[in-house]
Order: sequence, then structure tokens, then C-alpha cells
Amino acid sequence: MTLLILGLVLWIAGHLFKRALPSVRQGMGDAGKGVAALVIVASVIAMIIGYRQADYIPVYDPPLWTRHINNLLMIVAVILFGLGSSKSPWRAKLRHPMLLGMATWAVAHLLVNGDVASVLLFGVLGLWALGTIALINAKDHDYVPFSGGSTAGTVRLMGISTVLFAVMAAVHTWLGYWPFPA
Repeated sequence: MTLLILGLVLWIAGHLFKRALPSVRQGMGDAGKGVAALVIVASVIAMIIGYRQADYIPVYDPPLWTRHINNLLMIVAVILFGLGSSKSPWRAKLRHPMLLGMATWAVAHLLVNGDVASVLLFGVLGLWALGTIALINAKDHDYVPFSGGSTAGTVRLMGISTVLFAVMAAVHTWLGYWPFPA
């Protein structure tokens, strides 16, 4: 569990570095981006290993029907993640699609995982995403919505999202977590 917590701390530190210490980050130039990226990659590795090693300690027992909601929310989460860098006109509708995707991903996983490690991992990352949205909105008043995009961009977004969802389902299956209800 210690490695999982370390991963979460590194994730938050790596992402807040630019906002918490802007002068330090700016003084580092492009090297600051590299340092933040390394911290974030290390955090993901620590979270994965820490989560996989954590003992199963039940907190709540999710009903089986929540798997259906989980899969629907996961499709939405993947689309939201992709929307942040897509050429879809949908991008103009949301200020923080990637962070909303992260929060949606977290909620989806909390619906089907009721153990301490899952509540810690998905709960903290979901709260981090929502807190980051609030932090950005409070400090960044120069937001200019995306303009442009095309139907082709939306079709590409949906196609790529479908493939990524299938790949994630395959990886979950390979790891021993069948993601679909029987």
C-alpha cells in the first residue's frame, strides 16, 4: 500500500509543480517539463505496482449491475480523454475534457471495485481531477474556447476511442479482470 500512496503523491506533485512553484518551473525551462514527465511516469509505475501488490481489504460490495454502468462510463471517459486533443467541434463545449474524463474513469472504477486500494487509487485520482478543474478555473481567466473542428474530426475521435476502449478491455482481460458482465 505504501508504493500506491507514494505513486499518488508523485502524481499530484508532478501535476501541481507548474502551479505550485511557477517561478521554479519557469526557471528550469524545458528541463522542467522533462522533470515533471519523469515524476509522472514514475508515479504511474508506482501506482500500478502498488495497486497490484495491495492486499484485498473489502470496504463495500458493489452489485453486479454496476458493471454495465462502468462500461458505459468508460466509453464516455475514453471519448472525453480524446476530445481534449481532437479536431471535433465537440471540443468547444467543455473546458476540461481530459480532467472530466479522468473523473469519469475514477467514478466508473469505484462502481465496480470496493476494496481499500481501489477506493484510495480511484478516489484520490478522481478528487485530484475535480480539484485541478477548480484550481485552473480559479486562476486562469484568459480561457478561449476551441473553435473549428469538423465532422471528420468527430468521426476520427469516435473511431479512435472505440479502438482504445477495445484495447483497454483486452489489457484488463489479459491481467485477469474480465470487464464485461456475464
